[in-house]
Amino acid sequence: MRRKKKEKRELVPDPVYDSALVAKLTNYLMFSGKKSTAQKVIWGALEEIKKIEKKGETPVIILERAIKNITPLVEIRPRRIGGATYQVPREVQPDRGFALAARWLIGAARAKKGKPMAKKLAEEVLFAAKNEGAAIKKKLDTHRMAEANRAFAHFAW
Repeated sequence: MRRKKKEKRELVPDPVYDSALVAKLTNYLMFSGKKSTAQKVIWGALEEIKKIEKKGETPVIILERAIKNITPLVEIRPRRIGGATYQVPREVQPDRGFALAARWLIGAARAKKGKPMAKKLAEEVLFAAKNEGAAIKKKLDTHRMAEANRAFAHFAW
């Protein structure tokens, strides 16, 4: 018998920006269940974006554009066949794409040193919205690896 399909739970939108994207990113940023701390960081980053960006766009729209720019189309998955491990390129499902984008964005912000996390996250979001920065580099490296291993695509089933 097949297993029951996992139900997708609806996420409660963020109380300040009324956005499910901000709420989901807050959950990715959170450490040890400290949601209020993560919310303060995200809200601080969005306020910082509002100060820096003067084109009249809301910070949530800029964040959406950044996430869209970071989201990869393909990734490589290791597959063991006959004693050899091949890096097989696979298409990325939308949920997995968002998870990778959020992880790369937050990881790039955490890797910077010497500033508060809200400022680092705001900078990384603005860079990603312009197709620059460490998170975009990670996406391009992933795409390059997938392209280089395209010969093993027939192993994907």
